[in-house]
Amino acid sequence: MSVRTLALGAMMLVGAAGVAAAQSTPAPQARPDSGMYRRGPRAGGEFRAHRGGRDFFADLNLTDAQKTQIKAIRDKYKTQFQSVRTQQKPLIDAARAARQKGDTAAFRSNMQKARDLAQPLRTQENNEIRNVLTADQRAKLDARQKEMADRHGKWGKKGERGWKKAAAPQAKS
Repeated sequence: MSVRTLALGAMMLVGAAGVAAAQSTPAPQARPDSGMYRRGPRAGGEFRAHRGGRDFFADLNLTDAQKTQIKAIRDKYKTQFQSVRTQQKPLIDAARAARQKGDTAAFRSNMQKARDLAQPLRTQENNEIRNVLTADQRAKLDARQKEMADRHGKWGKKGERGWKKAAAPQAKS
C-alpha cells in the first residue's frame, strides 16, 4: 500500500467519525408551553404572561376555584373567537392590501370593522370573568385596565404618534 492510500483511508475514517458524532448529539427540546403569546392557563393552572411579559391575573390572588371558573369561561368562548377570527380574515387581508397601496383611510376602516366584530364577544367574556372575581379583585383589575389605557393613551390617537418637533430655540436679545 502506498502512503496516499493510507492517508486517504485515515481521512475517510476521521470524517466518518465526525459525522457520526454530530448525528448522535441530541437537539435541545423546547418546552411544550414555551410560547410567549399563548393564552390561557398552563397545565398547573397558572395563567401565562401576555404580551407585556406580565401575567394579567398574577396579583389578583385567584383561588383555585376562580382559576377553574375562568378557564371554563375562556374555553367556552374559544371556538366563538375562532369563528370571529375567520370572519375577520378577509377584512384584515383587505386592510393589509390597502396599507401596501398607501390607502390609510381604507386600512383604518377595515381594521375598525375587524375590531368591531370581536368587541361584543370580548365584552361578554370579560363580564363573565368579572362576575367570578370578588369586589377587591375587580377593583384591582379596574385599576390595572385604567393603567393600561393611560399607558396606551400617552401615545396619542392614531396618526398622531411619534415625537413632537421641539420648538426652535429663540434668539437672545
